[in-house]
Amino acid sequence: MTKITIKETQNPTILKFEFEDFITQNQNFEFKNIDEAQASPLAQQLFYLPFVKTVYISGNFIAIERYSIVEWDDVKDAVAEQIEAFVDKGGVIINIDETKAKKQPITVYGETTPNPSALKFVVSRMLTKNPVEYKNIDQTASSPLAKELFKFPYVKEVFIDENYISVTKYEINDWQEITLEVRTFIKQFIENGGTVLDESMIEVATKNDVTKDEAFDKLDVTSQQIINILEEYVKPAVAADGGNIAFDSYNENDKTVKVILQGACSGCPSSTFTLKSGIENMLKSMLNDEAIKVEAVNA
Repeated sequence: MTKITIKETQNPTILKFEFEDFITQNQNFEFKNIDEAQASPLAQQLFYLPFVKTVYISGNFIAIERYSIVEWDDVKDAVAEQIEAFVDKGGVIINIDETKAKKQPITVYGETTPNPSALKFVVSRMLTKNPVEYKNIDQTASSPLAKELFKFPYVKEVFIDENYISVTKYEINDWQEITLEVRTFIKQFIENGGTVLDESMIEVATKNDVTKDEAFDKLDVTSQQIINILEEYVKPAVAADGGNIAFDSYNENDKTVKVILQGACSGCPSSTFTLKSGIENMLKSMLNDEAIKVEAVNA
């Protein structure tokens, strides 16, 4: 008899269903819908549940991301029982032969950024919807790829977002000496089934365990307007340069907006100019307030 153990993750929408033994060896799978899940009859069955958004299969567990129409407490036991019954009847969890046959080559190319220490490696597939930054190897529990990249002595920081990986280097090497090595490594790592990001381990909840939407709703109107302007007008531009900008806080008394720079934007020589002449002027204009100041928390 199969016994499933239910484990919570740092992401409240994702729950892990752990087996007593490994169900896949050194391979990780992510399915966004029933068509993508042809290699996994179990995942296909799970997609018949209306609240199932994404299915991850890795090691000894299946992780499921839910839509917000239900809470896990209401359905997790029934899901565990369904998985146990499926396996006990001889159902196939993952068809390894089929996944091998369908392994698709990817392309990876390097793009320069305004930061001479950072290069953006663009991948021909989506990697994540949640930008994640790693300052050192100890922070890489959620990204096996980032952990491996830090084993190169010249890698200082790794930032992953959408379909690209920004790598910031130490001064000991020039990009012309190491670009091919990093690009080839990323390409082979992903093509061989390596996990770029384990979404179930990414911390998406904010302070006090509230969701992003709940945190947004609790902000003052000006802070909400600033976040919307950053999301719509600023983030696409900095993403094109291999970076990200995140709202930190707004002080109504001294009109100071504090932001966090990530990826290629962090430590970029031109970031101060961008903040003052670009973002600060944009906020002054769109909010009709000349007193607004923009500062980077990590500048």
